[in-house]
Amino acid sequence: MKRITVALLAACLSLPVLAEWVGMKAPAFSLPDQTGKVRTLDEFKGRWVVLYFYPKDNTSGCTEEAIRFRDQFAEFKKLGIVVLGVSLDSVESHKQFAASLKLPFALLSDSQKHLSSKLEVLSGFGPLSYTRRETFLIDPRGEIVTRYKSVDTEKHAAQVLADVVRLSKL
Repeated sequence: MKRITVALLAACLSLPVLAEWVGMKAPAFSLPDQTGKVRTLDEFKGRWVVLYFYPKDNTSGCTEEAIRFRDQFAEFKKLGIVVLGVSLDSVESHKQFAASLKLPFALLSDSQKHLSSKLEVLSGFGPLSYTRRETFLIDPRGEIVTRYKSVDTEKHAAQVLADVVRLSKL
């Protein structure tokens, strides 16, 4: 109820920061990764988390974005940054996608659409549902500090990495 009230107030007052989650606590989640292991936000407490949503495994834009995060993963890891990809695809689909691209990070299956709905990245309807390509940068306190609503798949991983470095210095 509190979330609805805040969102309505933000919308009425045209306060996009509140309506877009920035400055708010990231919602808790419990989702399986490509190995079937259930991952939660709590397990990454005290670390920066890149929570990137993408529409569909094995599509050109999603493959490009995953490859860019993979290719820069050593830098993310060196800085202690967790990278998590999320889509509505199944654990099995994620398993194949991650293996084919040799992804060193977790892909979370939000097949029940809980997290996607909470973070308002769900598009389509019914069997035609998908997540929009958006990313949430979560700081070590669990607060969303940036929401990327417009993502260039070729430059996004580098942009997020640079933003974490910049924000860590504040």
